[in-house]
Amino acid sequence: MSEIRRRDPRREWIARNRLHPEHASVLAEQGGSAASEWLGPNGVIRKNPRAIGFIGPNGIKRIDRSGAQQGGQVAGGARQGAQDSRRRVEIPEPAFLVAVVPELAGGRLSGHDKDLLGLARRLADADSERPGAVLAVVFGEHKEEGFGEAGIDRLLHLADDTYAGFAPEARLAALAAVERELAPRHWLLPDSPLGGADLGRRLALRLGERPATGVWQIEADGAAPLGWRCTARGAAESLDIQRPLPRLALALAECAEPVDETRHAAAPLSLAETIPSAFSRIEDLGQVAVDPAGVALAEAEFILSGGNGVKDWEGFHHAAKVLGATEGASRVAVDDGFMARDRQVGATGTWVTARVYLAVGISGAIQHLQGIQSCDKVVAINLDPGCDMIKRADLAVIGDSAAILAALVARVEQQRGGQRDAA
Repeated sequence: MSEIRRRDPRREWIARNRLHPEHASVLAEQGGSAASEWLGPNGVIRKNPRAIGFIGPNGIKRIDRSGAQQGGQVAGGARQGAQDSRRRVEIPEPAFLVAVVPELAGGRLSGHDKDLLGLARRLADADSERPGAVLAVVFGEHKEEGFGEAGIDRLLHLADDTYAGFAPEARLAALAAVERELAPRHWLLPDSPLGGADLGRRLALRLGERPATGVWQIEADGAAPLGWRCTARGAAESLDIQRPLPRLALALAECAEPVDETRHAAAPLSLAETIPSAFSRIEDLGQVAVDPAGVALAEAEFILSGGNGVKDWEGFHHAAKVLGATEGASRVAVDDGFMARDRQVGATGTWVTARVYLAVGISGAIQHLQGIQSCDKVVAINLDPGCDMIKRADLAVIGDSAAILAALVARVEQQRGGQRDAA
């Protein structure tokens, strides 16, 4: 039998092209560490820098924000089956608690929240003989149904209207009650301007703790008081500061890998004592409506972005106004003069972190895909079912963009008119 190695150039190309629909299956066929390594055309081992757990040149581990491992990634309706196959973990009598206060922006766990819960799991699971439990303290109404998949063992849901809106003093009183009754070993809050940074510093002052802020990494350290050492960003993120991990830490996004292999109980928990009502010196007057056109792309939560496939720009602008979306554009649309330069999305424009990114007539150049990689949900409208943007999208609509936008606008206006009639 010949010992000559036969190559399949097409499959080698698919293994290198992460946007190809067969990319994951080809890597999986190679077995072992195929998700991170494969043999290149010249006999050189190729490494996939986007694989889970890949250690980059600066020693930073790649984080999979999708919660699904490459090589075994499940798409569409099969994703629920993948979640059901996770190992079930229950901790009936935990040795200690790690308390997490997620922000739940929009009523759901954000990527930052899931990173924080992944960090909490590291602290809780460090001692396999005496494991701890992750306690999540959630305020107000929410839409989240995957607390267990995110790594939560105990869930304290305070749904009283007292905690709705901006109510830091009421929330601080509740957290103080949790401290008195449950005495968590660690407190973790997101260090972000959405509320976690403010609440975390208030809680540190109430507990008399010197918090660690801007935390992005922790490592075991037996000499530290709690057995951990943290690394935090300092001096406008120009240097790293190391110190023993205190009881209370405010962590940045990507501080740890989200939980993706286990499901936890997320058992409801209640406090025995009555939370004292706090006198509030702050009156929440509600949210202030802003013009989406005046919101910077980097801060927008809903972006309607147009590309070369948009032929009716007046209809595009009208759709953005009706939907309440901030307008964006591809480089081609900007170069052709249809949109201003500050509206360009991508590696050569603005990197965006929108919760919903609606791409209309954008084929998906690699620079554009790089700029939207932190968006939670991507919806694509395009005539070409094989373009890279369709492969990247969480939801794809194949058809004429003008007709689809017009139908969407008509449906929204119809629904709003029905709500006004009912009122």
